[in-house]
Amino acid sequence: MLAAAGPVEVTAGLLLLLLAAGMLAGWLDAVVGGGGIIQLPVLMLVPGITPVQALATNKVGSIAGTTVSAVTYLRKVKPDKSAALPAAALALVGAVLGAMLATVVPEALFRPLILVVIVGVALFTLLKPSLGAEAMLRFPPDSVRHHATAWGLGFVVGVYDGVLGPGTGSFLVIGLVALLGFSFLQASASGKIVNWATNLGALLFFVPAGHVIWPLGLAVAVGNITGGWLGARTAIRLGSGFVRIVFIVVAGLLVLTMGWDMLSAVL
Repeated sequence: MLAAAGPVEVTAGLLLLLLAAGMLAGWLDAVVGGGGIIQLPVLMLVPGITPVQALATNKVGSIAGTTVSAVTYLRKVKPDKSAALPAAALALVGAVLGAMLATVVPEALFRPLILVVIVGVALFTLLKPSLGAEAMLRFPPDSVRHHATAWGLGFVVGVYDGVLGPGTGSFLVIGLVALLGFSFLQASASGKIVNWATNLGALLFFVPAGHVIWPLGLAVAVGNITGGWLGARTAIRLGSGFVRIVFIVVAGLLVLTMGWDMLSAVL
């Protein structure tokens, strides 16, 4: 045993497992979001960890990977900063509120609604093969409707990320594609800015409250940094078509994972 964090024992084997999970999650998050469907369940398997501790520790890894992938994207892809930056500010506020809710609201209340949303989004994407292949903006880029839609999306997704987390990046991507008309690649780049803010907002509550288990958080952070850099470069090289395929796969995994969790709870 290397160390202990409250009732949680931190071993070398556990850190290696979290490092590997963080690398895969970071790659997936950088491409299309959804790394939490890998990283958070692995953290939940840690003996002695509480759901809030797992969620808080997950954010440490996520913000590290999102930082690296965002910087990598910004070097090659130009996001809509006039919409993304204010949306990120509102997402941060939403994430703080969501993190506060996470400590008092049962997770089971959110899962059925989220599952329905994911199924709808996945079907919508499958039935529209051309969706996100190229940018086809719904509103003029300097219009109030364009900015208001982006900002509202940022706040809603921020609250969700603070409360639960898995699939946040995917929700941002499909929201930017479907509601604003971004290409999948542009949406991934812009989404990273907003996703970084949601992670920061959640940590602004979780860290002072003492919910983060730092040895575990640093392990997933190192993995996320490596995976985030590789994932952003992969998405830039292979383009929107590849990002769309990965999104559909991730949406399917989210449906299966959350559906199984709900079924297990009933049985």
